[in-house]
Amino acid sequence: MTWPQEFFDWRAGIGCPMCDGRPAADEYGVRILAGKVSDAYLVRSDIQRGMSVVIWRGRHVAELTELTEGEVTAYWSEVLSVGRAIEALMGPVKMNYSVLGNAVPHLHTHVVPRFASDPLPGHPLPFPSPRPPDMPAERLWADVLALRSAITADRMSRRHTPG
Repeated sequence: MTWPQEFFDWRAGIGCPMCDGRPAADEYGVRILAGKVSDAYLVRSDIQRGMSVVIWRGRHVAELTELTEGEVTAYWSEVLSVGRAIEALMGPVKMNYSVLGNAVPHLHTHVVPRFASDPLPGHPLPFPSPRPPDMPAERLWADVLALRSAITADRMSRRHTPG
């Protein structure tokens, strides 16, 4: 088995699906952060409550190693704001931050809360195929609004913290 040609095209930035604008929502998620260098989306699919994806915006970037030091700092600051908001609102016992890109080679980080009721403690959360159905709309939108508020509060508090 070999990597599909589409992967190499996307890796080069040709037709990359994550380079296609900055949508407020798409079939995979709803934006919870429109940051300076990234967008974060709460995943619609009912895989794990709070599971989010932070996507690098701007030029096409496939690897963290392609960023300048300043860009890396800005990117991880935005990723951590998402993680802090999830922790504050949902109380997981552990947070996972996965930078993969094996399916879509565009820099993005899966921010995955792990709860005490987790069926696979001690192991990475699997990404099921086919994708599970979406979470109920009422829960999705309640979580979107709460996470947006918590992310904004986190970012504001960090701006005013000395040091």
